[in-house]
Amino acid sequence: MTQTHRFPIVSPPMPEKRPVFDTHHGITRTDEYAWLRADNWQEMFRDPSLLDAGIRAELEAENAYQSKLMADTSDLQKQLFKEMKGRIKEDDSSVPMKDGPYAYGSSFKLGGEQPRYFRMPRDGGAEQILLDGDLEAEGKAYFRLGGVDHSADHRKLLWAFDDKGSEFYTLRVRDLADGKELTDQIPATGGSGVWDAHNDGFFYTRLDPNHRPSKVLFHALGQDPENDRLIYEESDPGFFMNVDGTRSNEWIMIGINDHETSEYRLLSASDPFAEPRLVCAREPGLQYEMEEGGDIFFILTNADGAKDFKIMMAPANDPVRANWQELVAHEPGRLILSVIGFKDHMVRLERKEGLPRIVVRDRSSGEEHLLSLDEEAFSLGLSGSYEYDTEIMRFSYSSMTTPAQVFDYNMRTRERVLLKTQEVPSGHDADHYVTRRLMAPAADGELVPISLLHHRDTPLDGSAPCLLYGYGSYGITVPAAFNTNCLSLVDRGFVYAIAHVRGGKDKGYGWYDDGKRAHKMNTFTDFIACARHLVAERYTAHDRMVAQGGSAGGMLMGAVANMAPDCFGGIVAEVPFVDVLTTMLDATLPLTPPEWPEWGNPIASADDYRTIAAYSPYDNVAALDYPPILALAGLTDPRVTYWEPAKWVARLRDRKKGDNPVLFKINMDSGHAGASGRFSRLEEIAYTYSFALKVTGKAQLTEEILR
Repeated sequence: MTQTHRFPIVSPPMPEKRPVFDTHHGITRTDEYAWLRADNWQEMFRDPSLLDAGIRAELEAENAYQSKLMADTSDLQKQLFKEMKGRIKEDDSSVPMKDGPYAYGSSFKLGGEQPRYFRMPRDGGAEQILLDGDLEAEGKAYFRLGGVDHSADHRKLLWAFDDKGSEFYTLRVRDLADGKELTDQIPATGGSGVWDAHNDGFFYTRLDPNHRPSKVLFHALGQDPENDRLIYEESDPGFFMNVDGTRSNEWIMIGINDHETSEYRLLSASDPFAEPRLVCAREPGLQYEMEEGGDIFFILTNADGAKDFKIMMAPANDPVRANWQELVAHEPGRLILSVIGFKDHMVRLERKEGLPRIVVRDRSSGEEHLLSLDEEAFSLGLSGSYEYDTEIMRFSYSSMTTPAQVFDYNMRTRERVLLKTQEVPSGHDADHYVTRRLMAPAADGELVPISLLHHRDTPLDGSAPCLLYGYGSYGITVPAAFNTNCLSLVDRGFVYAIAHVRGGKDKGYGWYDDGKRAHKMNTFTDFIACARHLVAERYTAHDRMVAQGGSAGGMLMGAVANMAPDCFGGIVAEVPFVDVLTTMLDATLPLTPPEWPEWGNPIASADDYRTIAAYSPYDNVAALDYPPILALAGLTDPRVTYWEPAKWVARLRDRKKGDNPVLFKINMDSGHAGASGRFSRLEEIAYTYSFALKVTGKAQLTEEILR
């Protein structure tokens, strides 16, 4: 496979080799590029100016190289950006959600990068801007808002921001009467907080130097944060922790979990000095979630072998496991995803036969009804409500052809009110597009769902280019939702496809189990099976197919590049988790101990070591003719550290055959989520799409695109 005629001949950076060795379980590995990891990475994430000059020079050389190779797409990127921006309602606004005397929402102003938060009288009236993200972001290279939460008395606003991209959020408190900030300022938090019942303090998580939320604290307004009361400290670095509240403002819930096990501790929101009460001690493999229900808690759990989860209930004053009683039984193949409790109803979001659905239950009679939807593939979201004592629940709906719609739904009368349909200012005619759901046969006989979108005029004779997106980890399902950005590819004759591979929960919890740890290889072979099925069904051809994935999906990209490089005409790996074995062997990194249940612990287990070593993209780079590869990263990313793609790219260039280039673009002002503003993010997408168009021979500027 050779496509060098599409790229100028420029000598790429070739970082120096400085071999280091490590030995585990009698196996020794060599890492020539370990030096690209900054020794002071923890400090550098907080202050990027501390990055070692030699490493900075290498990263800047990478940016200069990719810039030269992509220079001829500059006008195309501008055109793509203009198209994508044209599909966004620049002054878009959410539908305000009612809470007491007000309704709260968010909006953008014309040209604005960041959201604004506002409120208005409950039944309509003038908006009051509570927080303007654009004003807060002025003069900062990076800025992202975290949680924004008004107090129950509607007098104060608790909000968080990150201005480094490292996800160490600072919490602030604003007086809503005059718009001024209080003196309270708390750095290095998880990004949100929960008000106590008296509205004079809040609970929050503090991150340790390794970026783990190890402590829950209570901050009393006006007090020195150094004196904040420790509510709970988690000593096991393998567990994440968060703190949340209930809409009735009765309870504070401390949730502790890894990818397989969970634990809750409760305390009254009225008594921030109380000792949190344990609900059910962590047991390996036991998962549960708590949801308020007045005098009871609803408990979503996999207890007693309920692999696809069931719903229990327990008295609120003593919700220990011995008091759990079954409310909604386990049904194999029906995965219950979430539960929301109301005074008279309970709502659950579940997935059956690969598609989501919403079920409403009358709490007094036990009667249930299903919200009916009729497209072949679609996405549903539960927005819930700020209020507990209400008959109105909010949900959202979209499909790959249908713009997002927001509904209020009366759970008693079953009346559905359309509040908003996503506007596409440049125009969108759903009849111009076709969405399909295919099933690709995997090597072991499983059928892997594919959601796809194409223009109705696209020839399905194998000549169309295709972008195939995949993720496949942590049980995350990629929804078949409306995406205005991908229309820039689809209108140019692309087939846009999503591979619902194992490792997600697309077909139930078993679909997740069959794509993790010892079964991780299924994720990669499923993706390859989807690529081959699309070719067999004449949607595309292998040299016209671009694979794309980010984070753990970037690991998927690295794995399939090694396993089946001839399947793809190009690969886009965003913030790719590609040095899996090295990372899982380093317990000091932010996410390593909590990730062992997902990938395995190669420190403790020789079997886990060998399993990861068999697919870890960095460890399996070989003398292969790889397609053109584009890797993207953020310097201050605490989730997938910048040195993983930097090392991977260096090794690819050193070992590969053929002349296809490997490009590495690193944002020196951002982290895992990429650029922080909505339009800055569109510029990044325009760049990746221009790469996809370039490697498939579709990069010419033209107005003659399908409509």
